[in-house]
Amino acid sequence: MPTYKDAGVDIHAADDAKKIFQKSLDRGDPRVLNSVGAFASLVQGKFDGYEDPVLVLKTEEPGSKQKLAFGHGYIPSICFDTVNHLINDIAVMGAFPLYVQDAIICGKLEKAMVVKIVDGFAKACEEQGCALVGGETSEQPGVLEPGTYILVANIVGIVERSKIIDGSKIAEGDLVLGLASHGLHTNGFSLVRSLLAKHPSLLQEKIDGEPFLSALMKPHRCYLSVLKDLFSHTGIHGMAHITGGGIGGNLNRILPPNLNAEIDLSTIDIPTIFKRLREIGSVPDDDMLRTFNIGIGLTLVVDPDAVSEIQMHLASHHVNSSIIGIIEKGEQKVTFKGALRY
Repeated sequence: MPTYKDAGVDIHAADDAKKIFQKSLDRGDPRVLNSVGAFASLVQGKFDGYEDPVLVLKTEEPGSKQKLAFGHGYIPSICFDTVNHLINDIAVMGAFPLYVQDAIICGKLEKAMVVKIVDGFAKACEEQGCALVGGETSEQPGVLEPGTYILVANIVGIVERSKIIDGSKIAEGDLVLGLASHGLHTNGFSLVRSLLAKHPSLLQEKIDGEPFLSALMKPHRCYLSVLKDLFSHTGIHGMAHITGGGIGGNLNRILPPNLNAEIDLSTIDIPTIFKRLREIGSVPDDDMLRTFNIGIGLTLVVDPDAVSEIQMHLASHHVNSSIIGIIEKGEQKVTFKGALRY
């Protein structure tokens, strides 16, 4: 008679993997009250130092970058991508990360691979002061091909209600600071993979002295370490994480209804990798702006009187920044002037 294993699902392999990656999950964090094997994760709900705590939740996945990551062995890197993206999404609201859960969906569970993934997630969380508290591993033969993995994760963060940063304080005359990215982060990879399919020789090239693939696969930059000391700064009126949709599709999400952000494209220092992608694919500038961060991983909307102080703080944490725009009267839109400098 056919067994579940004959159908493609090996429960024993999954159990063996869980025994191994329990070491990655059990890192001695006192906020985590149980471990692998329970039906759900128990975490501490006491938040010392908060008078009116608000929980901040987000779910994210690293997009089609993960196909390149698994195809070329960038496993820990794609885990850092996922976690760092999540943390940035809540940090721009003034929140600190607490707990992360992951989901690993695969066509065939390979014990060594799953253990490596969980360990990558755990290390990425530990680096930013939060805890990986469990998740789900799902083997789905016939739905996904063997060797195919899909990663998803969600995060719980916390912020004092009175300190939520939501853009409501943005005012006419505020300046927009652009914080440098580490390259593509986790967006635009469907276009990148299309270009690589047409021009495979790209992988033999170097970008600023490093292999093209290495430049592509740099992990999504996490801005928490530089932002956390600015959460209470009265000069910070809004923050936007620049992901899919580019500057235009993300900065507009925090603008009040009666204001626009005008971005001067000529002020943006575009990394070489974006220039090469544009050149090899003859990608129109409008597409570049909608698809990629073009070198700006996060924007701050800042009181003009605080710009100098905030830029000094960013520089002290080795984050390059520049004034790329201004807030004007409008209709909650991001407008552009000038031209991209390639």
